[in-house]
Formats: sequence, C-alpha cells, structure tokens
Amino acid sequence: MKAILFNGERLEEIRMPKPRLRRGEAVVQVLLAGICATDLEITRGYMEFRGVPGHEFVGIVVSSSKRELMGQRVVGEINIPCRKCSICRSGLGKHCPNRSILGISKRNGAFAEYLSLPVHNLHPVPRQVSNEEAVFTELLAAACEIPTRVRFPARSRVAVLGDGRLAAMAAQVLSLKTGKVTVFGQNPMKLSVIKRIGITARDISQRKRFTRAFDTVIDCTGKPAGLALAAELVRPQGTIVLKSTYQGQLNWNPAPIVINEMTVIGSRCGPFDEALKLLARGKIETTPFLTATYPFHRWRAAFRCARQLDSFKVLLQIR
Repeated sequence: MKAILFNGERLEEIRMPKPRLRRGEAVVQVLLAGICATDLEITRGYMEFRGVPGHEFVGIVVSSSKRELMGQRVVGEINIPCRKCSICRSGLGKHCPNRSILGISKRNGAFAEYLSLPVHNLHPVPRQVSNEEAVFTELLAAACEIPTRVRFPARSRVAVLGDGRLAAMAAQVLSLKTGKVTVFGQNPMKLSVIKRIGITARDISQRKRFTRAFDTVIDCTGKPAGLALAAELVRPQGTIVLKSTYQGQLNWNPAPIVINEMTVIGSRCGPFDEALKLLARGKIETTPFLTATYPFHRWRAAFRCARQLDSFKVLLQIR
C-alpha cells in the first residue's frame, strides 16, 4: 500500500505491506484523513515519533474479527491501551502507560491506504453524516471532553484562546452550554469565519479590556504562550483548561496561578459517541472550517497548505 512516512527528519512517500488482521482488531481502508496540528508538531520532533502519522480519519472496514463491522463506514478512537494494567482496570485506558496512539506513538496512522485498530476503538458513522463531516469526529470529541471535566452553568462566562479548528469546535460545543462564549485569536480571516457562525470573536490584542473577566478559559492556541494568556483572562478562583500540545518548553512563572488560586485542568481525547450525535443532529458546523481537500499524490501541497496561517482543516483524499 501507499503511505506517508515520517523518518525522523522528513516526510516521504513509501510503499509498505498492508496491515495484517490481528485478533480483536479490524483493518480499515482509509477514505479521508485530516492533517492535524499534532501531525505538524510530529514533523518538528513531537513525541519522537517514527512511522506513518495521521489520526483523524474516516474509512471502510475491509476485514474484522467482529463480523458486524464488515463494510461499515467508521471513525476510530486513537488510544490503544493494554487493558490489563491497574490504570486500564480503573477505566482510564486512554492514560494507560503501555498504550500506543494511532499515528502518534508506536502505531502507524491514517496517512496510508489502510490502517488497523482494535474493534472496540471503532465507531460506525451515522448515515446522515458525510465523510467530510465524519473526519472532524476526533477533533470534535476532544472539544466534547471539556464539559465532562468542568461544569458550565447557563450564564458562565467562557473564553476560548486560539482561532484554529480545535478552538472553533470547542467554542461551538460550549455555546450549547452557555450563551457567553468569546473566542480570542490573531488571524482576522479565521475570526471572521467564527463570527459568521454566530460566535463572538475578538482579536487577542483586545484582551486587556477583559482581564479577569471569565469564569473559564480554554487554551486552544497550540503554543507555549497560551497558558500565560489564559491566566490574564480568568477570574480569581476560575478555571483554565489546557488543550494545547506542542514541541518545546514552557518558559513562564506560574505564580499567578497560586496567587489567584486558579484551577488548571488538562484535557485531550474525548467521547466519540457524543461527537457523532452532535454531527448527526446538525448541531455543529464543520463546512466553514474545511479549507481544502487534496488527492493523495499531492500530499506535499496538502501539508504546505496546512501550515498556512489562514488554513483551518486540510484533508487528504486517500481513496
């Protein structure tokens, strides 16, 4: 099969064997795969990953140890736990110390014609959800995780830092909980798209007017500076939710967190079932955040596009 490999220095197109069907797993023919900020960070050294990146996908099950999945259109959760350790037995499999992560750690990902995942990681896609919508499922699920970790009373004031695809999904999910969501970003074009779907969006340069104004601040910047910005905006004894992962180090004195008694919560992967329900019910806009779709043979152009500041989600048409 064709695949895109990161060899530790660069991405390259290769041919490699198709994944073999393993016990308890399924082989999926990939239809569409999304280029995520994490994929771009991998090319800068994040997680020291070597292999086929890509973890946002929709595909067709072509072989499976679970017969009911055969021929179904699916998306897949990315964490593959050992299911044996004490952390797995406590129900926290996504934090398993022995886990592999699709396209990120110890398992080849979705920038290939086929991938394999355990059958319990796969979720059938509702008929009314298109492939282009389905490929947002992993990203939307990460946004859906936020209200599982933090309570949002109906009138709570929420700021989302960042103007990218994750920020756009988080803002929409939280707008279903409270009508007081404000996105802060730097890119005028992206902010204008967010405004068009009915969410308040402001340039980050205006943040001084909103110092300590928010009950909860969600950092979706993907940059080390995000935590410091969040600490400016959240009220004393408010909550900061960190969604950013990046290659590099944080260089910031956390004294404001102590002085203002802030709560800081890390949050990453989330519930696929909830994300698919929101997509099926038309509660979440994805089309405004789809920048471009490229055929597989133009993967270099797709990655160049994904790195552009004006880009939201860029897809690879694998088949």
